[in-house]
Amino acid sequence: MTSTPHTRPGRWIDGWNPEDEGFWERTGERVARRNLWLSILSEHIGFSVWSIWSVMVLFMSPAIGLDFDAADKFLLTTVPTLVGALLRLPYSYAVTRFGGRNWTIFSTSVLLIPTGLTCYFIQQPGTPLGVFLVLGALTGLGGGNFASSMTNITSLFPQREQGWALGLNAGGGNIGVAVVQVVGLLVIATVGGTEPALVAGAYLPLIVVATLLAALRMDNIDAVVTAPGAQLEVARSRHTWWISLLYIGTFGSFIGYGFAFGLVLQHEFDFTPLQAATCTFIGPLLGSLARPIGGRMADRWGGARVTFWNFLGMAGGTGLLLAASAMNSFPLYLAAFIALFVLTGVGNGSVYKMIPAIFAKQAEREVTGGRDAAGAFAHARRLSGALMGVAGAIGALGGVFINLTFRASFGGAASSGDAALATFLACYLVCVVVTWAVYLRREPAEPVVAARPAVAEGAPGA
Repeated sequence: MTSTPHTRPGRWIDGWNPEDEGFWERTGERVARRNLWLSILSEHIGFSVWSIWSVMVLFMSPAIGLDFDAADKFLLTTVPTLVGALLRLPYSYAVTRFGGRNWTIFSTSVLLIPTGLTCYFIQQPGTPLGVFLVLGALTGLGGGNFASSMTNITSLFPQREQGWALGLNAGGGNIGVAVVQVVGLLVIATVGGTEPALVAGAYLPLIVVATLLAALRMDNIDAVVTAPGAQLEVARSRHTWWISLLYIGTFGSFIGYGFAFGLVLQHEFDFTPLQAATCTFIGPLLGSLARPIGGRMADRWGGARVTFWNFLGMAGGTGLLLAASAMNSFPLYLAAFIALFVLTGVGNGSVYKMIPAIFAKQAEREVTGGRDAAGAFAHARRLSGALMGVAGAIGALGGVFINLTFRASFGGAASSGDAALATFLACYLVCVVVTWAVYLRREPAEPVVAARPAVAEGAPGA
């Protein structure tokens, strides 16, 4: 057998160093890619469960004994977004304490609870809104999976391949938003709008399969294990908060639009559930596919440059949406929204690529100053994972903002989404300015965090 890292019982792999070319070619690449594909599967199901209420609300009507107004339905799409965002920070931390394989097993299997309960209660006429809000909160467990998965994957791959690997991982997860909407469309188109339990029921066996595959084929690696307080360490850097703001603009928009798109079409153009479901999956699908493309573009041209132009494009797309609304043109409205989804995907990939690049530059400065290279880059990978957890949690809160803003906009006298769109346009312009001012101007980069002693990097428990 070729040379491999030292292992110990419990499927732990010690001595993980993807920056070592020899190690990467002998062992690292094969193990990393296997874990990547299984991570994508589990995260994909997590996203589908997280966003299942974007489909359930399309079924809610007097025909099944669940008559809720627009404000109630937007609230039902807001609660899962909020809970999923809040769980991302502890999920990101949990994978550093329990290992990628162990936490994936738990975080996937626990999705049986909200999915099974949703399957049951959506069939009960007269169920009060409060019950559905609790169920929506429980489906937020699926939103936390993103942070733990991304933290794990960033430790598996060398810095030069992280843009593409993180883009694939996140894009494969993000596409779960589109897939659950396709499932909803198929149910509505084949058996009508009175059988929403079939949507939730379809995911129960998939959750079991993904859990078993994670248990049998994934690994825990020492590189993902972080010292207690790593998230507090990155919180001291201004870059943490700038990156989080930019991620609010990209991922917050993606998940917010993904949850709200069907309701927006229903209330903006008086669509039936079937008409809305026919269109809703297109944007999240293309946005998810665009995420690894954004990561690859960032690998080639730099994350900050791609992010800057992407936010300009998002501002232009939002302006086009306002024009389409003024003309009451559904084709233009749909085309502009799909373009906006694609740009959110590209921006998701480019912003996340910026994170390891920031820490890699710090590691290079530390090595130039005499620090051990292996320790410096191991520290950089661990801090990258911590920042991804922080940025992922804060960025997902942008989805809450999107849904609450749409709720307020459609709840007004005008009953239109224009006020919300104008707000989003202003936010994207702010992100353009921040990206240029902080990351594109030729100024010396601020050290991200103070250097830590290299001796602390060697042990898995560090």
